[in-house]
Amino acid sequence: MRDFSHRVATEADIPAISALMEDAITALQSAFLSDAEVAASRLSMGLDTQLIADRTYFVVEESGALAGCGGWSYRATLFGGDASAVARDARTLDPATDAARIRAMYTHPGFIRSGVGRLVLALCEDAARVAGFRQLEMMATLAGEPLYRACGYVEIERVARMAPAGPPVPGVRMGKTLG
Repeated sequence: MRDFSHRVATEADIPAISALMEDAITALQSAFLSDAEVAASRLSMGLDTQLIADRTYFVVEESGALAGCGGWSYRATLFGGDASAVARDARTLDPATDAARIRAMYTHPGFIRSGVGRLVLALCEDAARVAGFRQLEMMATLAGEPLYRACGYVEIERVARMAPAGPPVPGVRMGKTLG
C-alpha cells in the first residue's frame, strides 16, 4: 500500500498542478484519442483556478511528489479550465436540487493504477456530501470513464464534442447518487 498524503490545494500549487495536468493529458489520453484529438482536448481541459480559490481542489502527494489532483464544485460549470474554449458559469448550485460537480481530476502518469484517482474521488464525494449535496455529475474523458464506472458513476450522455472549437473530442457526462 502506498503512503499518500492529501490536502486542499493553494495558489502556490498552481505551477505544479499545471505541469501535472499537461503530463497527464499528453500521456494518458493517447490510448483513447488521436494526436490531433489529444491536442484539441486542451480546449476543454485544464486548470480552473476558481476551484482553488473556492478551496474545493485537492492535491495528493507521496514523499513530496505530486501524484494527482482533482476537485469538486458547488458552481454550475461542469468542465473546462481558465484557458479552455468551454463557457464557464460561476452560478452557485442548490444542494437540494442540483448535482455538485466533480472537476479536473488528473493523475501523474507515474502514479496511474495506484489508488490516486479513487482517493481524490473519495475526498470530493465526502466534501460534497458534507456541503449537503446528494447528487454528483462530471464530464469524463474516455481515459477516466473506466475508473468512474468502477466507483459507481453511470453514463448520463455521450457527447461527440466537448469544446466548440478544434477537432471533436468525445466525453461522457456521468452521475452518481451519494449514499
